[in-house]
Amino acid sequence: MSDFIIETKNLTKEFGRFVAVDQVNLQVPKGGIYGFLGPNGAGKSTTIRMILGLVKETNGEVRLFDQSIKKDRLAILSRVGSMVETPSYYSHLTAYENLEVIRQILGADKKDITRVLDIVKLADVQHKAVKKFSLGMKQRLGIAQALLGNPKLLILDEPTNGLDPSGIIEIRELIKNLPKDHGITILISSHILSEIDLMATHVGIINKGKLLFQGRMEELRERQKERVQLEAEPRAKVEAYLKDIGIPYTSDQRFLYLDPAIEPAKINRELIMNGYNVHQIMLKKHSLEKIFLDITGREGVV
Repeated sequence: MSDFIIETKNLTKEFGRFVAVDQVNLQVPKGGIYGFLGPNGAGKSTTIRMILGLVKETNGEVRLFDQSIKKDRLAILSRVGSMVETPSYYSHLTAYENLEVIRQILGADKKDITRVLDIVKLADVQHKAVKKFSLGMKQRLGIAQALLGNPKLLILDEPTNGLDPSGIIEIRELIKNLPKDHGITILISSHILSEIDLMATHVGIINKGKLLFQGRMEELRERQKERVQLEAEPRAKVEAYLKDIGIPYTSDQRFLYLDPAIEPAKINRELIMNGYNVHQIMLKKHSLEKIFLDITGREGVV
């Protein structure tokens, strides 16, 4: 039995010569919140649509609940709730009436409407017309629709898009509580790293259709560790000197990075005394945004 509630194997989608999703191997563990992170146009929505069977893959396989979606799609998807982009609703109907429409389609118990309204905290306004709702309330109604039928997996595509700060906080707290209070596994896509950082237990980073990183959020945060950042010349001779005195380092095109246990002042003094030019040496801790940009090879802030 697989430990993953979603598993894709070399999932690929081509539109003519354009490869939107390129051999993606997602592994979403049970009981957590998996943040599917990437810039706009990275391939997140296309991947989600293939997982839900809304778009046919060019190559590869989608497995939900350790079953291939090709073999028994309807039975598998009956255990999945989803909200892809903007939720659908009838604006002239009340929240309760909108949920009743979905409930009848799903064949869910009538009591389920009360249950999901309580979860998303819309019970007090259930008889109010949806056209009078704020955007945040409409998003919560969309999540309530996805929760009808008591799914074990919830897939949310950019659920905080367009919300003001208070609306974002409401949705975030709602999502964070679902796994522990209701045993639901969540896949949530976003292009905003700070939101994923505040919610997710696991993360996958996609860009230009390729999955570039996948693991626990702790693994991504581990890359934030403080290091000594050194810029000195001549570069090749400085690197050779560090190797000679047994100091390990990593590097990029401009800087050398040393373990923070090594005293910057001591290294600075030794390099200068040995005739090297030290342009800068400092303790440096990368932000998650910088790590994200390094992984995706992008410029600017996400």
